[in-house]
Amino acid sequence: MPELIEPTRAHLPSYVGALERGYSPNNIDSERHRLRELGEIADDPARFLAGMTDREASAGDIQLPDGSMVKRIPGIRRWIWEDEYCGSIGFRWQPGTEELPPHLLGHIGYSVVPWHQGRGLAAWAVREILPEARALGMRWITITTDTDNIASWRTIENAGGYHTHRGEKPAAYQDGETIEWFRIDL
Repeated sequence: MPELIEPTRAHLPSYVGALERGYSPNNIDSERHRLRELGEIADDPARFLAGMTDREASAGDIQLPDGSMVKRIPGIRRWIWEDEYCGSIGFRWQPGTEELPPHLLGHIGYSVVPWHQGRGLAAWAVREILPEARALGMRWITITTDTDNIASWRTIENAGGYHTHRGEKPAAYQDGETIEWFRIDL
């Protein structure tokens, strides 16, 4: 049975193993992200793990794919665990509102390692993290996916999401593609 866990040092070797096999929890600029995380873990594993929960947005600004810097918002990252690292889910928010800054692609992002895909783990993880949003008083959350990512469409729908609209990616991510916006009512 899978669990959604707060990452700890005991779980870190399995995560590092996934990164070393080429996996990245980020599907935007994934190789740079993968290598950056491996470096951060090697430099200071405790600091890396502490950054998985940043409810005060204290970890500093974030660099977007176009190189621009933006203010961080509160967020948490949890790992999907079933005897080993299976994937990651992140949830971010702005206190007191469901709205997000225009550069963000939704409240939730998820990724499952290739060797555990097709088992419904991502949809399960989305459902499992929704109590975090409810506890903040949120009425709904958004999730986006690329137009051609049918597996992600199914994941979001299996987690209770419904399609709201198609739109252009924010300028920082612009690669000529559109994205699909989904909503999950809480």
